[in-house]
Amino acid sequence: MKLNIVPMAVLIGLSLIVCPLLYLYVGPALDAFQLSVLKILGIICGCSALYCFVVGELTRNNSQMDKLWSLLPIAYTWIIAAYGGFHLRLVVMAVLATLWGARLTFNFARKGAYRWKFWEGEEDYRWSVLRAKKEFQPRWKWTLFNFFFICIYQNAIVLLITLPALVLINNPAPFNGWDALAAALTFGAILYETIADEQQWAFQSRKWAMIKSGKTLDELPEPYRKGFNTVGLWSVSRHPNYLGEQGTWVCFYLFTVAAGGSLFNWSIAGALLLIVLFLGSAAFAEDISASKYPLYADYCRQVSRFFPGKKYRG
Repeated sequence: MKLNIVPMAVLIGLSLIVCPLLYLYVGPALDAFQLSVLKILGIICGCSALYCFVVGELTRNNSQMDKLWSLLPIAYTWIIAAYGGFHLRLVVMAVLATLWGARLTFNFARKGAYRWKFWEGEEDYRWSVLRAKKEFQPRWKWTLFNFFFICIYQNAIVLLITLPALVLINNPAPFNGWDALAAALTFGAILYETIADEQQWAFQSRKWAMIKSGKTLDELPEPYRKGFNTVGLWSVSRHPNYLGEQGTWVCFYLFTVAAGGSLFNWSIAGALLLIVLFLGSAAFAEDISASKYPLYADYCRQVSRFFPGKKYRG
């Protein structure tokens, strides 16, 4: 299993072309008030991107955006709700974004990502692996990648996934049963991701506790001996947490449909870009796991990447 960076770069490039076309040719267009709110959100997004780049380069810790990923949507949705007069639909959307963000922040914090000095903390292990790849040598190549992909592209995605709320900021339609369904589906996706993360945390915590006690991986009991999680949701999906994450923001978009909009409008761009991002992230994570654990390739052959399917027989 090997991650090929070029196809993912092409896919990301195409997505950057498609998203503006969605806005130009698929309504609804933003009015002056919505554009004024978007300007405020854009300033926050730009400041975040600049902060992540400068601090990431100075500290050599490229998880600055990872720390803000779960916090910015909370800020964006509550700003939109405030400018929308705290309409019930917008408040429900902001509450759901807050639940999602609080859960993800907690999950990242217990891995040691946050410190009182906010720029410190544990860096996501995948960045160090990616930095070491020959495609990012010499260092200036990584600097460009950090600037355009980690800081600008990911900040843009985090803003875009919340823009269904901006589309609805002027919508006078009362909260209805379809809104309730969209809220239930969004909450269900958050809950699904929470269960997946808790199962992964329990598995990895137990595995590393035994390794730190002096045991080698081969000396661990099943299912820890394989090195990777194959229990619970992870027995039927290789990335149930990623499925929950993508599902959250796809369902968040459904509020625009529930409020009387068309089935398809430009604000789905954020959810689509998120799916593209997770396709690459999942492939990269699997490349790392396959290089560390001999049985991981067999696990990939048996188990679906995202959607639950056949159970792993190991």
